[in-house]
Amino acid sequence: MTDVYHEGERAVQARAGVLDQAGFSSGAIHARIPDVARDFLRQQVMLVLGATDRQGRVWASLLTGTAGFLRADGDRSLVVDAHPAAGDPLRPLLADSGEAVPVGMIAIEPASRRRMRMNGRATTTGAGIRVDLDQVYANCPKYIQKRAPRRDPGDPAAPLRTDRLQDSHLDLITRADTFFVATADRDGNADASHRGGNPGFVEVLSPTALRWPDYVGNAMFGTLGNIEVNPVAGLLFPDWDTGATLQLTGTARVDWDPDRAAAVPGAQRLVEFTISEVVEIRGSSPLRWSAPVYSRFNPQAVRPASPGPAKP
Repeated sequence: MTDVYHEGERAVQARAGVLDQAGFSSGAIHARIPDVARDFLRQQVMLVLGATDRQGRVWASLLTGTAGFLRADGDRSLVVDAHPAAGDPLRPLLADSGEAVPVGMIAIEPASRRRMRMNGRATTTGAGIRVDLDQVYANCPKYIQKRAPRRDPGDPAAPLRTDRLQDSHLDLITRADTFFVATADRDGNADASHRGGNPGFVEVLSPTALRWPDYVGNAMFGTLGNIEVNPVAGLLFPDWDTGATLQLTGTARVDWDPDRAAAVPGAQRLVEFTISEVVEIRGSSPLRWSAPVYSRFNPQAVRPASPGPAKP
């Protein structure tokens, strides 16, 4: 049987003591889209995509459309009738190039707390992209906040680019109950994943540093495994109320100190992120969302004795 995990994922699984559970979870990873997933994809209105740009920076981007903008083409390809918004860091890579681009994707339906992850190689089409898939698998509904979409179309504003977080960004992050993280392995194969928790679960250490707890998951460690071999990563914070997006790129590291993790409720370990570039696009998405119903799996986000930043 082919090992679906790379060396970084295996190293993290071993350090976390979950090799057996990871082996069991690997049975969920396929290279084909199952019939039930075809129906799910046709109903979606948002997709988060991660990739590495031509400068070696990893970004996570939001793509949106009406139901049907995602669809299976056969059982090994996904058609996406959308590009990233104007000004998005990944738009030139995906909209203006004919080269095959490794991408990681997560199609998520907050209203039903369902999500599906797909990794493969994207090529540009006239209306969007086509992705030839390498990995397809579903994740559990843990930590997904329930909310429903409505449309409020408009044009995205010009992007605001900085090298550090501004006050409005700090407010969005400290209120966030959800964000997405994009990573890539040593060979550039990309992954996009969801992170959720009660507001406050992402801690702002400084205008260029964030930290969040790594909660119990499926033991695959796709994100942390990639960080193990390639620390470059990208974060996406959607503003569910306004349609703005906040994209960060930088580097991530895992803090394995058990005493430091014990100071944060629910944390198995901590992840620290150093920001190198920030892109804010107001009105990036035409979607607005209802107030969240928080997942019952969310640990308490209050930090009674929050540890300081880990030493390098």
